[in-house]
Amino acid sequence: MKKLLVAVVVAALSVPAFAQNAPMRVAVIDVQKVLATSTLGKQAYEKLKKMQDDRVARAQKMDEEAKALENEINTKKLSLSQAKLDEMQKNLSDKKISMQRYAQDADREVSEARDRELAALEGRIKPVIDQIGKEMGLAAIFNKFESGLVYASDAIDITDTVIKRFDVATAPAPAPAK
Repeated sequence: MKKLLVAVVVAALSVPAFAQNAPMRVAVIDVQKVLATSTLGKQAYEKLKKMQDDRVARAQKMDEEAKALENEINTKKLSLSQAKLDEMQKNLSDKKISMQRYAQDADREVSEARDRELAALEGRIKPVIDQIGKEMGLAAIFNKFESGLVYASDAIDITDTVIKRFDVATAPAPAPAK
């Protein structure tokens, strides 16, 4: 029992000596800010926004067509034969189902495109973050708002440094002078 106690005390005393050699500094990054203000983040946002705007415009056109058909049915229902009225109502029902399917497909497409863009950005920014962490002698870098962190001093926030370095690292090379 005494040997076990001595072993535990020796082990406990040796941990702080080891820990002193490891870096103990931490930093945080506001990933949303990186995505919103870096050059590639802005490009990805614009690409996704255009994709979403295209889908919304198509959905609005489909909605207008359905409303026009519905108005036609309402204004002509007394003068149309029952067969023609049934045909128009079936057409309206088909248009509404088509709109619902389109909305679901568009949501899925935009979501998948967003996931692909974020994964591509993450793959390109990770080496930049790793390099900054090594240069600054950091033990850990946390995602500021998705890590469970409830407070972070601005003194440990390296977001702006990451954005600047990321923009430089991903900037297109200048064209050679002729």
